[in-house]
Amino acid sequence: MGSLAKKGLQQYLLQLQHHPLRTKAITAAVLSGVSDIVSQKLSGIQKLQLKRLVLKVLLGFAYLGPFGHFLHILLDKLFKGKKDSKTVAKKVIIEQLTSSPWNNFLFLVYYGLVVEGRPWSQVKTKIKKDYPAVQYTSWTFWPVVGWVNHQYVPLQFRVIFHSLIAFGWGIFLNLQARSIAAKKD
Repeated sequence: MGSLAKKGLQQYLLQLQHHPLRTKAITAAVLSGVSDIVSQKLSGIQKLQLKRLVLKVLLGFAYLGPFGHFLHILLDKLFKGKKDSKTVAKKVIIEQLTSSPWNNFLFLVYYGLVVEGRPWSQVKTKIKKDYPAVQYTSWTFWPVVGWVNHQYVPLQFRVIFHSLIAFGWGIFLNLQARSIAAKKD
């Protein structure tokens, strides 16, 4: 079994080297999907909601993986690959003031409009009420992840590291969005 896992990892790393964008998009899609399955089970959903699952996988593949890929390349170009504490702090601040609010907002909009099929008026009300708490929670958690990511993780692995941590964050957001929706039903 150990050699099978080692061979799988080698294949994954080879794909990451030759096709980084595609590999990161697929990784984000798989982790988004698994995160949603766990979220559905934790929130008490008895039968797996396949449409919701497919829409979450699509978000990971079409947006989360590619966005992270290009964001980390851009940050490394802006700061010329430096990893000193001052540069890492700047990267984390930029990330937390731009992509963090945007990604959390986009997730809540996507979840409400696309996944749940709610009208914009309900989604807008939910965002006005709950977005500040989601973003505040994000700012208490993700800066540490960002620091570790920029300081210690090589560029080619940053999206994957971020996606692994986002697995848990996705469960939190799904449960948060689901509990908010349940209150409105």
